[in-house]
Amino acid sequence: MKKFDLHLRALCGVALFVSAVVTFSSCTEEVDNRSRQETRGYAPVSVHVKDFSVSMEDFPGTRSAVDPAGYKDVQAMTLAFYNGATEVCKVTQLKDDDTTYETFGDFTCSLPLGSYTMVVVARDSLEGDVFTLTSPTVAAYTSEKVRETFAMTQPVVVSSTAAMDLGTITLNRVVSRLGIVSTDQRPANAAKIRTTFEGGSKRFSPTTGLALDDAGFVTVTPPTADVGEPVKIGNFLFLATDEEEMDVTIEVLDADDEVLYTKVVEDVPFKRNRMTKLTGALFNTTATTAFQLETTWLPTLNLPL
Repeated sequence: MKKFDLHLRALCGVALFVSAVVTFSSCTEEVDNRSRQETRGYAPVSVHVKDFSVSMEDFPGTRSAVDPAGYKDVQAMTLAFYNGATEVCKVTQLKDDDTTYETFGDFTCSLPLGSYTMVVVARDSLEGDVFTLTSPTVAAYTSEKVRETFAMTQPVVVSSTAAMDLGTITLNRVVSRLGIVSTDQRPANAAKIRTTFEGGSKRFSPTTGLALDDAGFVTVTPPTADVGEPVKIGNFLFLATDEEEMDVTIEVLDADDEVLYTKVVEDVPFKRNRMTKLTGALFNTTATTAFQLETTWLPTLNLPL
């Protein structure tokens, strides 16, 4: 899990912002802006993502505590405030686009006095990804792939222009991951690997971290391994419950999307914030494998293909 230090503080002299922290030019402007905002009943509210810690007994390969600016699998962060179903402020920062922030993780919104639900989503982001945040209970990847995702929601009451400090807030990793590792080598005609999840979703609630449906989905991944090398791929998904079993179909396709090899793995166990790994022969139509399941959840759950 990742721990975000979110400091909400009232700033003297902030107009409505949809970007990172702004440096003001003079004390005169600050006093004038503060007077106008107090007259309208607005409170400038700042949110600072200081750092977050990641528990890696489940997703190997990252440190126990990192700054978001240095964590490669968080490439985008969205902060939003909702008054009921009404979106009052939403800011998205993209790590690779420094025009969206001055300091990655520093946000400022000017909020009217009132009660809100604050939503924070941190996620990986690659070219072609489309992510939408609609409310505290509805978010989705509307492009093909789900990415590593952390989320939290919290009630916030803005009762005055006085400084506010929310203390330490925890963002939970809300995805599960499937790793597929071939024990045989990629043939020259294997151009894509299509994975079909019979359950899970690309849509989720930031409040619960659970999928909004359990209809399943399909994702296609070009293998990164060279011809003659074993293949490793990974896919993320949101689960309808904290632990869920589902069938997974793995198909190897050629460049024309013709199916070359098919593997169907039944009752694959998944758990949020854990990775299930399938290991075995992908490119052999005659290979058979006996399946064994671990009896307890381990940092990585390994299953043969």
